[in-house]
Amino acid sequence: MPATFGLIDANSFYCSCERAFDPRLRGAPVVVLSNNDGCAVARTPEAKARGIGMGEPWHLVRFRAGCADVEFLSSNYALYGDMSRRMYEVLAARVPAVEPYSIDEMFLDLDIPVPDLMAFCRRLRDAVRREAKLPTCIGIGPTKTIAKLANAVAKASPDMDGVRDLRSPEARAALYRELPVSEVWGIGARHAARLARLGVATIAEFVALDPRLARDALTATGARLRAELLGVSCLPLALAAPTRRGLAVTRCFGRLVTSWAELREAMAAHAARAGEKLRAHGLLAGAMTVFAHTHPHNGDPWHGLQHTGRIEPTSDTRALIAEAIRMLRPLWRPGFRWFKCGVMLADLVPASLQSRMLFATRDPARSARVMAALDAVNARHGRDTLRLAATGIERSWRTRHHRLSPRYTTHAGEMLVARAW
Repeated sequence: MPATFGLIDANSFYCSCERAFDPRLRGAPVVVLSNNDGCAVARTPEAKARGIGMGEPWHLVRFRAGCADVEFLSSNYALYGDMSRRMYEVLAARVPAVEPYSIDEMFLDLDIPVPDLMAFCRRLRDAVRREAKLPTCIGIGPTKTIAKLANAVAKASPDMDGVRDLRSPEARAALYRELPVSEVWGIGARHAARLARLGVATIAEFVALDPRLARDALTATGARLRAELLGVSCLPLALAAPTRRGLAVTRCFGRLVTSWAELREAMAAHAARAGEKLRAHGLLAGAMTVFAHTHPHNGDPWHGLQHTGRIEPTSDTRALIAEAIRMLRPLWRPGFRWFKCGVMLADLVPASLQSRMLFATRDPARSARVMAALDAVNARHGRDTLRLAATGIERSWRTRHHRLSPRYTTHAGEMLVARAW
């Protein structure tokens, strides 16, 4: 019996997270901005109707005619990450398996004994809306690729009540004749142009293509996509997250940095955040890269610095900060206005596989206890409640978030308070 996949996607996810806690935003045009309040990265339908495009700079659209009542907000990643977790928990309680694909998209195992799968999916949407406060759409299909295509169709067609079922070959055939091949998950503009040279414009023409031509045009990916569109499942649900191969923390500064003290402080803060991520995934890093560069577009002389080196495998914040500053110090050159810096970690291995080094510079057991205590305090009272002095106090270089909403679900001091009248 063929498998049945679903893909659930939260509509205008960042904006919907903001609307969940601020009633005045419901029905209003809302735009969420990128880091440093730079560009539009999420828009409600009402904002799209005002002509605000994805990626448009805020300083160009904020004063545009017809945008006076648009609500522009800074990205609130703490809130969005927690809302994604809540959405996952609602789904995991109701279907056999859930595979997160991105912060707002999750594949579902819909091989379940229900008399009406469409009605079940509508109830699933209602549960996510009721418990996680997020509007969603669901696509259903015999493969992941078809489920994702069905989701896109459901989102584009309000009359479908947020659910589209493409398990039927007849329904797929009719749709394939209408949709351009660029609508297929995994076929971008470059691949679509390559297929156009073969006379392929629609999905129907792609699935009718000789398998060898599909492979030649798009390598093995093309052959797999063609098989998936024909209803042959090649991508099962991944029930365990793959081991990370690398990890990075990079940020543009809220203002240009000119002093060594500020650059060192920012690099230390990024190394500390990288350590948190390592410990959250149960990993150690054996290699590190630090970098910084000037602004590429403001007319300043271009200058970039970077150093990569091996480090003693660790997830200890203290060690990571020390290594990052050690690598950065010889590269420092005064007289430049630095725009961005970051820390990248590689050679990641599970902490459970750590072996004792003959000439280790720190005790792994003691290090683990200290970091566990640090993480416990910050988990209970909020990030950076307890931090190393090297990461700074004022942090005047921090990314700008002038229009940041409260962390409604992850910070005790910013939660909504219900008051009796």
